[in-house]
Amino acid sequence: MIFSRFWSRLHPALVSVSPAERLRAAIGALLGILAIAGLGFLTAAHLHVPLLIAPLGASAVLLFAVPASPLAQPWAVLGGNGIAAAIGVTSALFVPQEALAAALALGAAILALLSLKCLHPPSGAVALTAAIGGPAIHDLGYLFVLWPVLSGSLALVLVATLYNRLTGKPYPHAIQPHLPTATPLPGGGLGVTVHDLASAIRERDEIVPVDPNDLEEVLQRAEILAFARRSGGVVAAAVMAQKVASVAPSTSLRVALRLLRSNGIKALPVVDAERRVVGILTQTDLLDKADWGPSATGSGLGWRLRSINNSDRPLRGKARDVMTPSVRTVLANTPIARIVQVMAETGHHHVPVVDAESRLVGMVTQSDVVAALFRVNAAELALSA
Repeated sequence: MIFSRFWSRLHPALVSVSPAERLRAAIGALLGILAIAGLGFLTAAHLHVPLLIAPLGASAVLLFAVPASPLAQPWAVLGGNGIAAAIGVTSALFVPQEALAAALALGAAILALLSLKCLHPPSGAVALTAAIGGPAIHDLGYLFVLWPVLSGSLALVLVATLYNRLTGKPYPHAIQPHLPTATPLPGGGLGVTVHDLASAIRERDEIVPVDPNDLEEVLQRAEILAFARRSGGVVAAAVMAQKVASVAPSTSLRVALRLLRSNGIKALPVVDAERRVVGILTQTDLLDKADWGPSATGSGLGWRLRSINNSDRPLRGKARDVMTPSVRTVLANTPIARIVQVMAETGHHHVPVVDAESRLVGMVTQSDVVAALFRVNAAELALSA
C-alpha cells in the first residue's frame, strides 16, 4: 500500500495512447535517426565530426512521439538547438573552468530560448555538449553550430515532416478548426475559449507544453462526450420529424415562404428529383439574400420582417438563388451529441436527416435535441427518486 502510494506520486499522469500510435512514433524515430546516420556516413570522408550527436535523439522523441507539442515545432528545434549551440561555444571560449562554462551555457540557453519562444528541452544537452564536449568539439568553434547541430536538426525536421504527414499527423502542427463557444452546448457547458485558456496559463506563470488551441479542442470534445453520456445514447431517428416539408431548387421563393408560414417552421430542405438534399433554405436566407422587388429599396430589415409575416407578393426568385448549398446532413443512427456538434459548427438550428443514399428522411431541430435531453434527465431523476 505504501509502495503503491509512493509510486503513484512518481508516475506521470499521461493518458495512454493506442499500440498503433506507439509503434508509429517508434518507427518514426528509428527512421529519423537512421537518416541522420546515413547522411553522416556519406559526408564522413570530408567532415571528420559525426553528424549524429546525442541531443538529436531527445529531439527525435519530441518530433515523432509528441509532434503537436509547441516544444517540437520547427522553430523550437532549429532555433533552440542552434541558439543553444552558439551559447555553449561562447561559454567554452570565454570561461576556462569547464564546470562553470557548462552551468553558464545551460542557464543562458534557457533564458534565451524562453525569450525567443523556441524552448526545446534537448537544446539544454546541446549547450552542454558545446561547452564540455572535449577537444574535437572545441576545435570546431562556431562551426559546431552549423555542423552537426543545425544540419542534423534540419535533417530530423525534414524527416519528421514527411513521416508525420504520411502517417496522418499534421506537422508542423496545424491548428484545427474549433467549435465556436459563444453558445454553450445544450445541457450545459463551460463555454471556455482559447483566450480563456491562454489567460489561465499566463496566470500560472509556467510553461505548459500544449497549444491552447489543442486544449480548447479537447475541452470541446469532452463536452460532446459528456453530452453523449447524459443523452443516454439517443440517436437522430428517435427525435427527428419524419414528415418534413421540402422544396426543389426550382421552387419559387413565394411558394417556399408560404410553406414556411403554413407549417410554422424556419427552414426547408432543398431536394432534387430523387429527394437527395442539395441545400437548405432558411428564413435568414430569405431576409438577407432574396429580391423583394423595387418597393423594398431602402425599406430595411423591419419591412422585410413584416413582409415575411404578411405578404409574399414582392418576393422574387427561386430557392436555388438564395439557399445555402453546403448543407451538413446526418444519418438516422447519428447520436444527438454529434448533431449538437454539427449545429455548433454550422450555426444552423435545423439538420436534415438522410439515408445511406443521401435521400431526405427527416429533420432534427435544436428544440428536438433539448426536449430529448430533458426527457433523459427526467427519467434519471425518476429512477434515483
